[in-house]
Amino acid sequence: MKKFMTVILLISTASVFAQLNAVTFKELETLQLSNPKPVIIHLYSDWCAVCKIEMQGLNRNKDLVKLMNDTFYFIHFEAEKTREEIIFQGRKFQFLPNGNSGIHELVLALSKNKNQPVYPLWIVLDKNLKLLNYHEGKYAESQLQRDLEKIIN
Repeated sequence: MKKFMTVILLISTASVFAQLNAVTFKELETLQLSNPKPVIIHLYSDWCAVCKIEMQGLNRNKDLVKLMNDTFYFIHFEAEKTREEIIFQGRKFQFLPNGNSGIHELVLALSKNKNQPVYPLWIVLDKNLKLLNYHEGKYAESQLQRDLEKIIN
């Protein structure tokens, strides 16, 4: 009986969460050639509690996740741990180490606050990778959904 209840709990919990389909910058380049779409870039750091809370809430919002998966490419980018070279919009970006930590150069290029980017940072680009929306800090799900719907309508 205990195992049965555990299985039921796991199934019911899993059905509450939707799954955002994330792509990498490298995958984006190929995808944009075959099927151009607007792009959402979510910059975060794993130490950021607001980032974690925000993503948990987002993954519970099935309508918003469906909108994002169907209409946009979504890049979920860890700003301070991603170490590989990234080519974006024809430029190469590197990880910039600073002692035991560091930051990716791409984050500094995308952020309006060049000295200390604010996390989470949401950037929405059109299918030609031109800026449509920029949001620093927690993005309320309802506002994110309204802003994304305005972009596609």
